[in-house]
Order: sequence, then structure tokens, then C-alpha cells
Amino acid sequence: MLKVLFFARLREELDCEQLAMEWREDVARLDALQEHLCQRGGSHWRAVLAQHNIIRAVNHSVIDGDCALADGDEVAFFPPVTGG
Repeated sequence: MLKVLFFARLREELDCEQLAMEWREDVARLDALQEHLCQRGGSHWRAVLAQHNIIRAVNHSVIDGDCALADGDEVAFFPPVTGG
């Protein structure tokens, strides 16, 4: 099982805090999981999750690029961080 979390503005825009998904070969990589969520959620989810500056973390570590996912992993999506 994969635990997928959405934070801050992403959570609000998707109206979803978290999902539990079966781990499968077709979502065994971070990029594949993100694309699966975009397809599953339709054009609105794609508009939110396909932004190039989304921050992604696996098991509390920010990931730059793609990575393998294992059964039991926690994947989190964050909006870009801004500051002043």
C-alpha cells in the first residue's frame, strides 16, 4: 500500500488530504505515480499536479527527480515554497 499525502494549497485545490493506493508495478516509480494521479483525477488534478515546481517527498525525504517506490512508502506532494 502507498500512502499519498497532499499539503497546503495542493490539498485545498484537490479537495483531498490523502489517498491509500495499492502498490503496483505501473506505479512503482514516483513519476509514474504522479502521472497515474493526473490521469485518475482528470484535467483538474493534472492542472494541479503537473506543475513543474511541485515538491515531492518519499518517506520524509525530498526527491529531486524520479525514484523507485516500495510497498509501504509514504509519498507527499507540496506546493512550491515561497518566502519574503
